[in-house]
Amino acid sequence: MIARLGGAALVGFTRTLVGARAQWRAAPPTGQCIFFANHTSHLDTVAIWSALTPAQRAPVRPVAARDYWDRPGLRGWLAGRVLRAILIDRQRADPEADPLAPVRDALDHGDSLILFPEGTRSSERLPQPFKSGLYRLATECPHVELVPVYLDTLHRSLPKGALLPLPLPLYCNVNFGAPLSRVAGETREAFLERARASVEALA
Repeated sequence: MIARLGGAALVGFTRTLVGARAQWRAAPPTGQCIFFANHTSHLDTVAIWSALTPAQRAPVRPVAARDYWDRPGLRGWLAGRVLRAILIDRQRADPEADPLAPVRDALDHGDSLILFPEGTRSSERLPQPFKSGLYRLATECPHVELVPVYLDTLHRSLPKGALLPLPLPLYCNVNFGAPLSRVAGETREAFLERARASVEALA
């Protein structure tokens, strides 16, 4: 109950602060999916999550950096109890450990994901080159839809290095595109560039 109230409060706060208005360029997915987006702000995760309806939001778990979200207090509670985030170690003690193992486990249990394939935030308006994780998940889980997402103003509201959101005259739209198709025999490099372009096309 407390987590549910916390979720409602987070959605209300996010929509008041930055808008987080969903703009669907295609029909929303009806099954398991990975929402993959550009990454310019610490608000990106909650903006996408808040833009979804309660029914769409229920199975969705963001993939997030442990060093930022796994903190004592409100941030850690929101990550663990409200967002049910899958926390990834960007600085791993064991270089042989697979950082995608908990992500793969979540997909195996039927969860949908929010993923930022750039791997870190950028101050640029358009997405930077994608890392290989999205390709690996797309290859291993062909039944999961891949939905591109573009966040259009958060790079100005809470840019990298800023501690507090900046007031904006325009709220953020969360632009959802049509699912990315798979192409038989496509190389990793070609897939990642096509995925990045699908996000950029929503800008």
